[in-house]
Amino acid sequence: MSPARRIRPGRRPRVRTELLGLVLLTSAALAAPQSEAAGRPESAPPATTTSASPAATGATGATTVSAVTAVTVEEQRLDRAVPQEILRRGGFDGQAPALVRALGATRSAAQAERVVARHGARLWQRAVDRAQGRGPAHGDLSRDDDRPLYWARLAMSRELREWQPRFALSDAARSRLLGTLERTSRGQDSMVFPGHAGRDVKRIVVTGFDPFTLDRDIRISNPSGATALALDGTVIRTADGPARIEAAVFPVRWGDFADGTVERALRGPLSRADLFTTVSQGRVGRIDVERFNGAWRGGFGDNENVSETGLVPVTDPASQPQWTTTSLPYREIVAADTGRFPVYDNTSVTEVPAGGTAPVVRPDGPTAGSQARAGGGGDYLSNEIAYRATLLRDRLGRDIPGGHVHTPVLQFGAGNTDPATGTVTDPEFVRNRLDIIAQLREIITVAAEASD
Repeated sequence: MSPARRIRPGRRPRVRTELLGLVLLTSAALAAPQSEAAGRPESAPPATTTSASPAATGATGATTVSAVTAVTVEEQRLDRAVPQEILRRGGFDGQAPALVRALGATRSAAQAERVVARHGARLWQRAVDRAQGRGPAHGDLSRDDDRPLYWARLAMSRELREWQPRFALSDAARSRLLGTLERTSRGQDSMVFPGHAGRDVKRIVVTGFDPFTLDRDIRISNPSGATALALDGTVIRTADGPARIEAAVFPVRWGDFADGTVERALRGPLSRADLFTTVSQGRVGRIDVERFNGAWRGGFGDNENVSETGLVPVTDPASQPQWTTTSLPYREIVAADTGRFPVYDNTSVTEVPAGGTAPVVRPDGPTAGSQARAGGGGDYLSNEIAYRATLLRDRLGRDIPGGHVHTPVLQFGAGNTDPATGTVTDPEFVRNRLDIIAQLREIITVAAEASD
């Protein structure tokens, strides 16, 4: 496999390395000191609040604490020792101060918008470059680590939330700035497929998630987010020719999904893609290709400790199906030798049968007329992103392969499982994440080859 180069508007050219290079670059980190993260975990604390995520109120006032200026539950975790260590050892502890300095020179909301967009895009690009071995690591955490990006984004959003500019800034304007930071620092607005004159190149969209269940273990990493960073912009070589991957990361927050963040980010890319895979962390020791996705939220607490239960909120609910189905080539994926973790075609769902009132587990998929209570990927945000992406596929009229893959739970090494006494990294933790990234890349390659 050979490196590839791409140029995006407003970005410097960057050389793409293949995963073998990533493994070689991170192998030295296996000896250095370093949990789980967005299928619904089997044993995690319940939500402690049921309030909605902060939203703009439109009010103005430098000294008023509003829903927009109040520090969020996620941002409050920044003050703990582990996030600060991850920022420092990941080399991302200077990102928020740099944004503050740049904002201090602005004289209008429009200038601030440009500054936030630039710094958000730089944060994403730096995380991708670090994961793919470009430039200095700036810290001793292994390059495949997704956590510095997560905590740096929160540090920047907290500074932006508390920033008091020299000009009037309404809550609505501040909310727009926070939205810009979210999109740019997650790669959501940079999933652009450049032209390839004279070559037939497949286009693949991949998504990952932030770490979650952080109140159970603040050290947690999410291998789906790490996979997105490792693969964004890379070209994979298949038996049928090259394929380019564009990737982004999504928050673990019910409110963002209800506000349409998935559809806004994926509508353009899916309209041009030849294949897509949403990815999240699922079960211990296995990979699942989820056959069916359900239109139901099961209430598990998100990263803001917000709980939501009920029908997945979408536009045009009158045409909303209870179930969507993967179009990934699951038979070929399951049959292929892609790595150390066993891969399953997961057809199990939980439904309320037509005419019934109680949920029933169906091992072979939903029955006609049933109401969804859990897809194969559960009833949390991993199921929801799969549901939303495949529903978007159908509403766009795209006859392309697409669906959800659950990675194994990313586990710390033996002797490092207690968050109260454990270290933020260990060799087995790094090795597990590298193996997951490598196997997901192979699964995507198999899907691309089987989709002609």
